[in-house]
Amino acid sequence: MEIVTVLNVVILCVLVFCPSGVIPGTVPIPAQKSQVESWFKANVKPLPGREGVDPALVKAEAAPVYLKVGNGGQFKTIQAAINSIPARNTKRHIIFISGGFYHERVKIDYNKPFVTLFGDPKNRPTLVAAATAAQLGTIYSATLYVLSDYFSAVNIDVRNSAPRPTGKKDQQAVAMTITGDKASFYSCRFYGFQDTLCDHNNRHFYKDCYVEGTVDFVFGDAKSIFLNTQLRVIPGDQMAMVSAHGRNTAKEDTGFSFVHCQVTGSSKIAVLGRGWFPYSKTIYAYTYIGNAIKPEGWMGMRANPKDGGTCYFGEYNNTGPGAKMDGRPKFVKRLTGAEVKPYITLDYIQASKWLLPPIIKAVQ
Repeated sequence: MEIVTVLNVVILCVLVFCPSGVIPGTVPIPAQKSQVESWFKANVKPLPGREGVDPALVKAEAAPVYLKVGNGGQFKTIQAAINSIPARNTKRHIIFISGGFYHERVKIDYNKPFVTLFGDPKNRPTLVAAATAAQLGTIYSATLYVLSDYFSAVNIDVRNSAPRPTGKKDQQAVAMTITGDKASFYSCRFYGFQDTLCDHNNRHFYKDCYVEGTVDFVFGDAKSIFLNTQLRVIPGDQMAMVSAHGRNTAKEDTGFSFVHCQVTGSSKIAVLGRGWFPYSKTIYAYTYIGNAIKPEGWMGMRANPKDGGTCYFGEYNNTGPGAKMDGRPKFVKRLTGAEVKPYITLDYIQASKWLLPPIIKAVQ
């Protein structure tokens, strides 16, 4: 390709995805999936040259600290590397994790912000443990439990290997609980059955990820964007729910936004979301919805699942056999372009202040 052509393509991307005079973070995710990567690169740029970024984040990224776990590294376990980070840390700590299985439960406490877990995409590390709600409580059963702010994970697999629930009480088993604010996940995978991913509180961004499970396998009261993420319904149950959002009042500024995702599986046993709390909020836009989803698509409050009450459930320009709106309950919103826009821009999670692109490599 000639240099002139390359320059024209770059200029076109800038004009289309980040036009002059547009406030950063307000450019919607494009409808065409083939344009998503260009949109992301134009709107989530590296730190140098960016304005309006949190000062604490700018300071933390100026002099990162590199640590290594496994295969010749300073640490044999991930938790040991976390423990070495000083309390009230102010520097980005990038922890490279060699490939293989790490049989441990990892906790990153409130006072250890700016932590990145990085795995080699060709030899991914897997964190695996088997705690359950009966042992520790649901959210605390997580294999990876993150309470700190400015956390990031790249190329990391997280698994809760507890047995599949049989319907008895307290068999939930979480792969990850994320409570800290301003967290990002790139090319991460979360494996479990019931309550796989606890997207508990605050603002998060997921891109190119994978989550599988049965009942409520994405749940919590966070305000998060899931972009190009596969949500796989594991067959075998009589009923499954992809998401269960936990918004409890109209004043809470939270909600799940699934954009250009893929809902996969089979058997037509699942719904896209349910009214876990009275004001649950979940939308799906530009998403492929496969055969796993039942024609009704959603479930309202437990007392009357056909009544959405004050829940906010919406769909916009989805595709696939499970995306047909004919059988949807009346409480499900067929969103217009204007209605969906707030949920498909980075400003939804104020990302221009904190979201950075994934690191490409770490010191190995």
